[in-house]
Amino acid sequence: MSRVISTEEMIPVIAKLCMDSCYHLNDNVIKALESAYEKEVSPYGKDTLKLLLDNAALASKENIPVCHDTGMTVVMMKIGEQVSWVGMPLEEAVNEGVRKGYTEGYLRKSVYLDPLNRVNSGDNTPCVLHTEIVPGDKVKIVVLPKGGGSENMGAYTNLVPADGVEGVKEFVLKSVQAAGGKACPPIVVGVGIGGTMDKTTLIAKQALLRPIGVRNSNPFYKALEEELLEEINKLGIGPLGMGGRMTALDVHIEYYPCHITSLPVAVNLQCHSVRQASVEL
Repeated sequence: MSRVISTEEMIPVIAKLCMDSCYHLNDNVIKALESAYEKEVSPYGKDTLKLLLDNAALASKENIPVCHDTGMTVVMMKIGEQVSWVGMPLEEAVNEGVRKGYTEGYLRKSVYLDPLNRVNSGDNTPCVLHTEIVPGDKVKIVVLPKGGGSENMGAYTNLVPADGVEGVKEFVLKSVQAAGGKACPPIVVGVGIGGTMDKTTLIAKQALLRPIGVRNSNPFYKALEEELLEEINKLGIGPLGMGGRMTALDVHIEYYPCHITSLPVAVNLQCHSVRQASVEL
C-alpha cells in the first residue's frame, strides 16, 4: 500500500534543515573537534581548535552561521518505493525549501545561474539534488551545504588497475597535501573508489555523511581508512593550515564495482565545520 505525501510538505522541512545545518554542528562533530584539541601538540594548532569550538558554540547559541560561506546546497533523499508524490514537482519543492531557508535564515547566497557569465541567482538555488529509491514508505532527507573552500579542493583520477592500493593511497595523500589549508582543516576526507566517473565522485561525497569515527564495515577498507588517517595527520598541515598534528578528523572510504580496465578514485573534502542536517519522514 502506497503512502501519499504532498511535495509542498517538503518546503518547510528543507528550509529548516538548511538553517539548522548552517547554525548548529552536531554532537558527533563537536566531540571530534574536542578530541582533536586534546590530541593537538602544536600551540598554534591548539589555539586554532579552541577558536573553532568557541565559534561553533556562539553560532549555535545565537542561531547564526558557523561560517560566512553557507555553501551550495546539496540535498540527498532516500525515497521509499511505496511513497507516492502529489503536488508540485519534487525538485521544484526542494528548491523552494532551499530558497525559503536561505532567505529567511539570512544565509549567504553563493550560487551563480551561469558558471561563465557569473549571474547570482539571489536565493542560493538551484541546489544539487540526489535521489535514491529504497525499500519502505519513509523519506530520509539530508542537507549538506558545501562551501567553496573544501569543495574546490576535491580531486578525481582514473588509475590503471596495476596501480592498486598503493596508487590509491598516493593519490589521496597528494590531494590532501595540495589542498593544504585551503579546505579549512581539520577536514573529513571522503574517498570514492570504483564505479564510473560520476559514480565515483558521488560516493566520495556520500562518504562525508558517515559519522566521524564510524568505520567501513569491510575490514580491508576499515584498515585503509585508519592507515590514511594516520598518514594524513603526519603531513603537518594542521588546523586551518597553521601547522600541527590534526589535519584530518577522519577518512571515510566508499567503494563500488568497476570496469576491468579502470580504477577510478575521487576525493571529496569537508571542512572542519562538517555541516549537515537530516530528518526522516
